[in-house]
Amino acid sequence: MSFALAKRVMKAAGTFPKFELLGLSQQLRRAALSVPSNIAEGFGRGSRVDYARFLKIARGSLFEVDTQLLMAKELGYLTSRGYDSLMADWNEVSKVLAGLIRNVQQVRRAAATNAESRMPIAAR
Repeated sequence: MSFALAKRVMKAAGTFPKFELLGLSQQLRRAALSVPSNIAEGFGRGSRVDYARFLKIARGSLFEVDTQLLMAKELGYLTSRGYDSLMADWNEVSKVLAGLIRNVQQVRRAAATNAESRMPIAAR
């Protein structure tokens, strides 16, 4: 889902004026690509702590995309319809990412609670 959004955003950014190639277009492309990349990297690290951290970085990049898409719309680089369509996908990715973060944090808390309950009383 985040990969599909990144792909759509990158295609849209490719339609921006040439003078934006090193400006908004490039920044938007990097932020959009950062979302699925950070999700993948965090998962690949193999620890829940790293996964949670990289999911939060991905969320930050997703909000960067939000701001940059709004700027592109305000500058006339995106139509209202194009912006609304991208933001509908953005909202879906945001919900899924929030759920992933919540789930990973709950699993981490449960694991920490279980580990503490197995400790001898004197060690607590």
